[in-house]
Amino acid sequence: MKVLIVEDEPHALMGLAELISGWGYQTETARDGVEGWEKALAWDPSIVVTDLKMPRMDGIGLLTKLAESNSNAAVVLLTAQGSIQLAVDAMKLGAYDFLQKPVDATRLRTILANATRQRATEIELEVTRRQLRNTGILGSMVGSSKAMREIFALIEQIAPSNVSVLITGESGTGKEMVARTLHDLSPRKGRPFLAVNCAAIPETLIESEIFGHEKGAFTGAVERRAGCFELATGGTLLLDELGEMPIGTQAKLLRVLEERKLRRLGGRTEQDVDVRVLAATNRDPQDAVTHGHLRADLFYRLNVFHIHMPPLREHLEDLQVMAEAMVLEMNQKHTRHVAGLSDQILDRMLSYDWPGNARELRNTIERAVILCPDGAPLDATHLPRTFGTPQLPMPARVNDANVVPVRVGNTVDEAERMLILRTLESTGQNKTRAAEILGVSLKTLHNKLKEYSHSREDQPA
Repeated sequence: MKVLIVEDEPHALMGLAELISGWGYQTETARDGVEGWEKALAWDPSIVVTDLKMPRMDGIGLLTKLAESNSNAAVVLLTAQGSIQLAVDAMKLGAYDFLQKPVDATRLRTILANATRQRATEIELEVTRRQLRNTGILGSMVGSSKAMREIFALIEQIAPSNVSVLITGESGTGKEMVARTLHDLSPRKGRPFLAVNCAAIPETLIESEIFGHEKGAFTGAVERRAGCFELATGGTLLLDELGEMPIGTQAKLLRVLEERKLRRLGGRTEQDVDVRVLAATNRDPQDAVTHGHLRADLFYRLNVFHIHMPPLREHLEDLQVMAEAMVLEMNQKHTRHVAGLSDQILDRMLSYDWPGNARELRNTIERAVILCPDGAPLDATHLPRTFGTPQLPMPARVNDANVVPVRVGNTVDEAERMLILRTLESTGQNKTRAAEILGVSLKTLHNKLKEYSHSREDQPA
């Protein structure tokens, strides 16, 4: 990164140049604002470190000229005592930061490092924008439909900031991919990205998983453990299926988000939190608030920006480019050389409504790539035999294993219990698959089975 130093006092100028170049930056110097402006035009620095008060043109004048020329340089102002208000005004005009004289070397180095990261993010974002305009690709996301381009534009706008984002959409639409793209296009790239499925953590452990605990905080806590917030320090934390988090834990999460501090379970001291929090849910968040599954205040705190991922059936014009990108990915993953997709398989895919969305498409492509001979394109023979076959309702027979016999007089709870147990039976007791078929979370299924177990225990022998 190139740093232009503008200072009218010769000894200070040389001292700053030696200090900054010693940190690995390329440096150039100028003795006042006019010379600084000329050097900036010729040298195109990434960062300008300038004194505020100088002859001919001061730091504010130089900042203004750079802004008018659409320069991307980050301007750091050096101010004498009594000039703080001027520096604050300069920040409003677009200065990156200011530092009071005499210069604190540690503080200056931190400012330059932060400005460097921001500049690198801006450069990457510009490359991404160019790629998006030319190919319809944003990070690992692909699409050129109006719906996807609107989502890409919003991601571009909000990725560099620290604001919270609520991501909604059906299962398999790519909510975690949105979160990862937001992370990868932010200054937090290179720091941890952690995704936590709130529905997959038992209710008794979720607070410990998220906030951490001290040794002896509860039975079984034999050592101190860092929670998700600590593990994601400096990076991004995605709370997936937020509506499955217990209400009491949601209250503690809200406090952490508002105060930017947390206390481990059993801890006595608080620690600062430096994590960007994103949340995702496949429920309608307003409906979750209405039914008491999601706190209204937490919803409003996280819903600074809302990104809704449409189901694949609503933007099928993106299917071809998505499928082609997945073929390239699977070729690399499985060391194959499949030559794209035939018109035949595309026609079949476009006539299907994809209830499993992008996740189902990815699984279908992966299976087809494994079956397809090297050098050949995918065709319809590489699809599952039952692909796209509508599941027509069959006449119900009481002794049919796929039919739940509900009679007049059965309560809703009894009917629900029979449906859950019959579905588990049909999946060979695979609870994850049964939860998917029933359209409930794994946590909800476990809770229902626990209820049934307790009710059997309560019955007289």
